[in-house]
Amino acid sequence: MRISELSRTGGVPVATVKYYLRTGLLHEGRRTSATQAQYDETHATRLRLIRALIGVGGLSIAATRAVLDQLDDPPESMHELLGMAHDRLKPADQEDVDTAAAEALVREMGWQIDGADPASLHRLAEALAAIDAADFTLPPGRLRDYADVMQALADLEVGDVPTESRDAAVHYVVLGTILAEPLLLALRRLAQINASSRRFAAGAREPRRRRSVTS
Repeated sequence: MRISELSRTGGVPVATVKYYLRTGLLHEGRRTSATQAQYDETHATRLRLIRALIGVGGLSIAATRAVLDQLDDPPESMHELLGMAHDRLKPADQEDVDTAAAEALVREMGWQIDGADPASLHRLAEALAAIDAADFTLPPGRLRDYADVMQALADLEVGDVPTESRDAAVHYVVLGTILAEPLLLALRRLAQINASSRRFAAGAREPRRRRSVTS
């Protein structure tokens, strides 16, 4: 296919496709002349992937390139690959942050995170610090409730990692980690609307009973 068809297939303007080619995010096509090239389904697949990482995943060009490099040349360990995928998410601030509360929660949960990149722990510490700074108090035990829900979710996700193909496993771990974050946030918000409707709006929708008229 020509670049115009590749553009339509991937849902990306031609100028953007050319930019991805120049920056190396998208591999070169088969040259048919000095100014023309042919592209195939591998280009369309990679283009859709780039679009998802940048658009849905919110990654920068540099972070997207790093993810693509991981997909093309992944580490041997799936555990290490998961850590590398986490690194591509929004980085924690570089300012010093007290991680004592975050570490206490990790110990309470019995989570095994030795050797993990500290960025995720710092993100948790930053979130806890922001809650404290806003003078917002979670109900007793709610933080543990959140952690329990996240552990159940993580068990499902890790349990779903394909084992029949290394390529499939790499694809699932990297993209599932990055692209599921906005999905989970959207589902949480919709679930909150549903819960609010059931708790606060259910009575408002009940039809009013007509008063009986007596003579």
